[in-house]
Amino acid sequence: MSLKILGSIAIVAGTAIGAGMLALPLATAALGLLPAMLLLVVVWGLSAYTALLMLEINLKSGVGDNVHAITGKLLGKTGQFIQGASFLSLLFALTAAYLTGGASLLVLKADALLGITLDNQLAVVLFTLLLGGFAALGVAWVDKLSRFLFTLMVALLIVVVLFLLTDVSPSALAEQAASRDLTSSWMAAVPVVFTSFGFHVCIATLVRYLDGDTASLRRVLLIGSTIPLVCYGLWLLVTLGTVGATTIDGFAGSLPSLVTALQDIANNSLISKAIGLFADLALITSFLGVTLSLYDFVAELTRANSSCTSRLQTWLITFIPPLLCALYIPEGFVAVLGFAAIPLVVMIIFLPIAMARRQRRMGTHGYQVQGGNAFLALSALCGVVIVIAQLWAAFSH
Repeated sequence: MSLKILGSIAIVAGTAIGAGMLALPLATAALGLLPAMLLLVVVWGLSAYTALLMLEINLKSGVGDNVHAITGKLLGKTGQFIQGASFLSLLFALTAAYLTGGASLLVLKADALLGITLDNQLAVVLFTLLLGGFAALGVAWVDKLSRFLFTLMVALLIVVVLFLLTDVSPSALAEQAASRDLTSSWMAAVPVVFTSFGFHVCIATLVRYLDGDTASLRRVLLIGSTIPLVCYGLWLLVTLGTVGATTIDGFAGSLPSLVTALQDIANNSLISKAIGLFADLALITSFLGVTLSLYDFVAELTRANSSCTSRLQTWLITFIPPLLCALYIPEGFVAVLGFAAIPLVVMIIFLPIAMARRQRRMGTHGYQVQGGNAFLALSALCGVVIVIAQLWAAFSH
């Protein structure tokens, strides 16, 4: 396997793995381990299929086209508008979730390291100012920083998982929290798990990078999407198997509570620091990648130039909407992250299905994912279920 293919696999896995990993135990604890694992596998299958569907669309459209151009070719200006609005909504929702989660970790750090009780709203503003500035520095700086931080995060994840595996308890694994009814538990978990497999934004770039080599691209997408599945599975095993599903469900989506509980179980100062740093890096790497994409997208929409005034204007448009959301939506990290599922469904399920059907009706030759219309219909049904689940979770309180 060439270095180019290995690097592409790392891009797919790295795009998926991040802050979503921290939300998974909190979102799935009410289900228990085995149902959570089943949900992971089903969502992975859906994500892998839709990734291959997007590969089909990209290859038939022509190597070098970006998603916006392909959508315009096949679905016109209306399709482009829906795609652009979904992308913007997705990035705003993810940024708001990471600001919420980052602020809660900052409150925990201030208390543990400095003995300062930090107001949560002040922590949101501080986190935005401390890390949000990187978005304006440009892709070259963020790319170098993200690669280093992501490598460190993966190394810490391996250390933490290997250490905590020895503390996994069969009785904890058998737990199934009963604080909510089963329907609500599933509805709350589905959108967060789906969002955790959102690596599809890099597919058009990889098609260009690998010169449209179909066999290599299929391998990259299938292996690259399987790595997060394995990482998420191990993470759920050590979190639910040590802290316990009932205890984690009782945290009510609080990220600091999960981190503190894991540190207490580790009962080892070095591993406790590794757990804390892993949580920080998982959130920061995701935050940097998403905010860079959002900043660039806003700059493109507003036709911003490189002057200081223009950069400041772009930065304010980028951060003020998610900042207000993080300040005034009290539900927190997991709840806000779940909202990203709806625009993500539009982007990686509904629009690709519409484009694939259009290409197939036009008789465009080239790579075609297996499954025919039956798999397209099944994927669309899954998309509808995810949207209903998120709306249920949002309005059932």
